[in-house]
Amino acid sequence: MSRPGFVLEVDDRTPPLVVHEGQGFRLEEFPLGTRVIYPPESLPAIDDVDAAIREALLEPVDQAPLPAQLRPGMRLTIAFDDVSLPLPPMRAPDIRQRIIEQVLTMAAEAGVDDVQLIAANALHRRMTPAELRHIVGERVWRSFGPQGLLYNHDAEDHDNLRHIGLTDKGEDVEINRRAAESDLLVYVNVNLVAMDGGHKSVPIGLASYKSLRHHHNAKTMVRSHSFMDHEKSHLHHSAWRMGRLLKEHLNIFQIETTVNNDVFPAPYEFLMKREWEWSVKDQASVLAARRALSVAPRRLKHKMFHELRAPYGLTGIHAGDTEAVHERTLATVHRQQLVEVDGQSDVLVLGVPYLGPYNVNSSMNPVLATCMGLGYLFNSYRGQPVVRRGGAVILYHPLDEGFNQLHHPSYVDFYDEILAESTDPAVIEAKYEQQFATDPWYIHLYRTSHAYHGVHPFYMWYWAAHAMDHVDEVVWVGGDRRAAARLGFRAASSFADALEMVSGTVGTSPSITYLRNPPHLIADTR
Repeated sequence: MSRPGFVLEVDDRTPPLVVHEGQGFRLEEFPLGTRVIYPPESLPAIDDVDAAIREALLEPVDQAPLPAQLRPGMRLTIAFDDVSLPLPPMRAPDIRQRIIEQVLTMAAEAGVDDVQLIAANALHRRMTPAELRHIVGERVWRSFGPQGLLYNHDAEDHDNLRHIGLTDKGEDVEINRRAAESDLLVYVNVNLVAMDGGHKSVPIGLASYKSLRHHHNAKTMVRSHSFMDHEKSHLHHSAWRMGRLLKEHLNIFQIETTVNNDVFPAPYEFLMKREWEWSVKDQASVLAARRALSVAPRRLKHKMFHELRAPYGLTGIHAGDTEAVHERTLATVHRQQLVEVDGQSDVLVLGVPYLGPYNVNSSMNPVLATCMGLGYLFNSYRGQPVVRRGGAVILYHPLDEGFNQLHHPSYVDFYDEILAESTDPAVIEAKYEQQFATDPWYIHLYRTSHAYHGVHPFYMWYWAAHAMDHVDEVVWVGGDRRAAARLGFRAASSFADALEMVSGTVGTSPSITYLRNPPHLIADTR
């Protein structure tokens, strides 16, 4: 069920509201009548996490207990979500570490000695040893890392991929060979939002480009009306078909976890509160943070934010059959994040934070900012978009053109060359995707360095396709004007200027909704 009571209508008593904008935030005064949607308060955390994990492994859903599936001489593979989840990264010990340690203990007790661990990074960049160590913990890292038994999935290592077959829609299902040929594949997930988990785990996280191209494309993305609702998302429809085919060939033991909204540690706890609830201490922290951010060099601001580790509390863990587990996972996610919203608005306002799935320990370039704002945050709804068709989206982000050459080399060429010619996702896909997807240099960097796959910026642009199709105006407050123009949008120096710029579309007295996100929320729009 949705958790009501987190919707505010701005009046003359409403204080300025926090709006995220990259590596910082501002306090904005919105027009009277603006509707503000706040995330629900955090659900209580499970007290005994280790006991909850053990119970999930011993009493799984629609499967035999994990120890009953383990035996000497078998081949066991443990796959896990990569560094893109959760956001921000979790304070140690990561929940994946605690789960993997218990799985390995049970495997050792059963005499299993052929075990490998794979980070399910698909076409994401390879994680560094330090990032892997943070997720799996020091003991697991020392036991498996130096021996080459803990590693990143390589979607371009064709000798170590296996083509399972075609779905009834003709979609190729090709995944990591070790995972495909194991007697048991255990998948360890962190379900930060409703889009994660289920058959989006194995068929996507361990897949090749040959598989991913069937759902990560412009046509599928523009038709996927909310990635947060797998029953309506065409991307998820494809992944579910693939997952059901895999189930005929693989024994998959899915483990899914959910966390609460305890996203920001000290001294940024005030970002998890509604502004009128700020204590005197919170107000002092706000002033101190704004003062520090106003004078800090860019590199220091990056360090201040990217070193944050969230004190999430575990709210649920379920193991067993993928679909049965995911049904329970979604129920918990919805209890934490759903907020009832009555009707659509003419204008949707979004603050784009410093962090998204693809710039962890990196920088958020304009393409990633677009994906985060018009892809993930715009799609944080169930039912219908918060903004009406033909309306406007106003986003806050500086659109800094500082591309990370290590992590995002193909993004530079995509931004400089492809977007200069067209911003239409369908045109871009038809003319250029294959060139980037098969480029030998980009493949080399993906396989040997820490670069996202050459096709990755295309996928990020497709994520925004639904929003770009749905609304008529997109304006970035505080955004670099040159960058906004390259993206096909406009930039404004203030919110008032942005409203004036979209007035030709939405009128001079539009209805406005501001999604105060993060922490995470899903607008259940009726």
